[in-house]
Amino acid sequence: MASTTTPVCDFGRKIIDFDLPGTDGRQHSVASARGENGLLVMFICNHCPYVKAVMQRIVRDTRELAALGIGSIAIMANDPTDYPEDSWENMVRVAREFDFSFPYVLDASQAVAQAYGAVCTPDFFGYNANLELQYRGRLDASRKETAADDVRRDLYEAMKQVALTGKGPAEQIPSIGCSIKWKTPPGAC
Repeated sequence: MASTTTPVCDFGRKIIDFDLPGTDGRQHSVASARGENGLLVMFICNHCPYVKAVMQRIVRDTRELAALGIGSIAIMANDPTDYPEDSWENMVRVAREFDFSFPYVLDASQAVAQAYGAVCTPDFFGYNANLELQYRGRLDASRKETAADDVRRDLYEAMKQVALTGKGPAEQIPSIGCSIKWKTPPGAC
């Protein structure tokens, strides 16, 4: 399980649309997931210790961001062949267990993850009301263990700023997590 950090934010990059099946039995797209002030696109999975360490915080932050007009969606793009914990059945179980208030969708072809340039789980892409990228950073100081309760809530604070001003913070700390488990690594023949 390789640890990977995300690249710096490509401010203003337009969102890439998708149409993916959700654990709720519905199809989801940018239009169905966005809020009036923006959209948080998260690449997560079930097996990654970095995701497990922050899952309750992801649920908390997305609920609070919804009140600010920021919609959220989580995309699982890992190949579950070698990681059965990332199977569809386990996605459904995790969404129920943590009472996700956002769609949890499957990118079985991995085309969406590749188009976004997602590299790890968790990988966060925060867009403003114009669907322009404004945040590509970490949730907070957590790693494979949950950070202390009083740490700065980087993702929440950044997306709150996006909701209020349309702009993300100039300084962003990259997210860190497990590499996406590609069927065939991007760029490979």
